[in-house]
Amino acid sequence: MPVTKETVDHVAKLARLEFPEEKKAKLTEQLGNILDYVSKLNELKTDDVAPLTHTLDLETPYREDAVKPSLGLEDALANAPAKEGPYFKVPPIIE
Repeated sequence: MPVTKETVDHVAKLARLEFPEEKKAKLTEQLGNILDYVSKLNELKTDDVAPLTHTLDLETPYREDAVKPSLGLEDALANAPAKEGPYFKVPPIIE
């Protein structure tokens, strides 16, 4: 499917972007180049390739989920810029 100015306009609208008319010609060419490259990747035979979660062979270390004592109320509020009773005091966000 060839990339047209209308395609760029549609993608820009979906992404909620606005481009000046003079840049749309270059964006049309660049988007076409990207899609051409992706279509070349589809030509590769990947039947024997296992799906990857990461490009490196990394393992995520897990630790046992153990119950531990939590931070006390006084320690938790010690560095609070403002507090009211046993709570952090924050400014209202709704007028």
